[in-house]
Amino acid sequence: MRNLSDMMADSKIFASREVLSPHYTPKKLLYREREINNIEKALAPSLKGDRGRNLFIYGKTGTGKTSCTRYVIEEVKTLPNIKAKITYINCRLYNSRFRVLNKVISDHLPTYAKRGFGAVDLYEKLTSWIEEDNKILVVVLDEVDLVKDLDDLIYTLTRINSDIRAGGVTIIGISNKVDFKAALDPRSLSSLYETELVFAPYYATELSAILKDRVNAGFKKDVVDEEVLHFVAAMSAKEGGDARFALKILTKAGELADEHEMARVTMKEANDAAKLAENEIVYDVVSTLPEHQKFVLYAISLLTQSGGSYKKLTDGVDTYLFSGEVYHRYKSLTEGMKKEAKSERWYRKYLSELEMQGLIASFESGKGIRGHTKLIKLLYPPKKMCEVLQKEIFGPQKPEETGGVAPERDNA
Repeated sequence: MRNLSDMMADSKIFASREVLSPHYTPKKLLYREREINNIEKALAPSLKGDRGRNLFIYGKTGTGKTSCTRYVIEEVKTLPNIKAKITYINCRLYNSRFRVLNKVISDHLPTYAKRGFGAVDLYEKLTSWIEEDNKILVVVLDEVDLVKDLDDLIYTLTRINSDIRAGGVTIIGISNKVDFKAALDPRSLSSLYETELVFAPYYATELSAILKDRVNAGFKKDVVDEEVLHFVAAMSAKEGGDARFALKILTKAGELADEHEMARVTMKEANDAAKLAENEIVYDVVSTLPEHQKFVLYAISLLTQSGGSYKKLTDGVDTYLFSGEVYHRYKSLTEGMKKEAKSERWYRKYLSELEMQGLIASFESGKGIRGHTKLIKLLYPPKKMCEVLQKEIFGPQKPEETGGVAPERDNA
């Protein structure tokens, strides 16, 4: 076993771990010139002091949405005489209208943000600050779909443009979900006036070149074989062209080689790292799901694990669930949480989203099953999925075994 001294010694594998981080923005983003150019075009009017159209950027995880946007933001900082102020907001952390407004104020009027004002006061301060010299505020909302009161936020930010005589607000929203706006109120939708940009997944050849670029800077010379690069690129292309997934596999492979005090990263480390990374990515995805999708996935996981449902089918290897049974359990869960269950139309939409994320598989029933229904299969171990979802839904308090609903708190 390696001791602390060994762990602190210089790595034989890594030259710079920072370069392999998904948060690192390289000096050149390969295969994203067109997307970067489109973001620049969308921002250009705001930089000149005009109100531009809002921009919404879509694409699966690991397609470069955030990296390209941050790349353009850094580029803007080097330009002289621009008439816009930009604030970047991670909506996973700032997930409400108040928190977003407070973050904008903190970035540009930090002393005011600490005074404990409410949303209305922040709004009034923001509008007067914009109006004082006709500036344009560009608000970049990364993972915008995670904002709990998104309708209120969108309406508030777009309303500023109606309430001021000069200057304005431009919104750049980034999301993994192309259809997240479907849940917005019509008044919010009508005020957006947006353009859209979709990031396609990377091909295996593109991922291979991206990885090679990072390896040259992040690993020591000649420690990663071309075979390993091609394997990782192919694995990641198969999983949806996710560059983050590719970097995670590569980093883990390097860590395993380091741990075993090896001088090179071999295919064994790459294979082991791929298995570990796949599990981590899945549970990262679960944490980003909207609340009711988590409830549906939890219902599927509970039913798959319990083995007590008369409507559960099994072929000796896989377990299949009837859609109606899952919806019934989902409704029970929401009622236990004192929340209102969504309609069956929304439920079917949630199933489609979960399938797109690769968490479940579904297909229409065939001969031998009475009626016409959808069969659902969980694609990951139910016990582990239940544990993850329990933490996400209930927090540290463990839910009761019956029904999977957290016990009521005693407020006496």
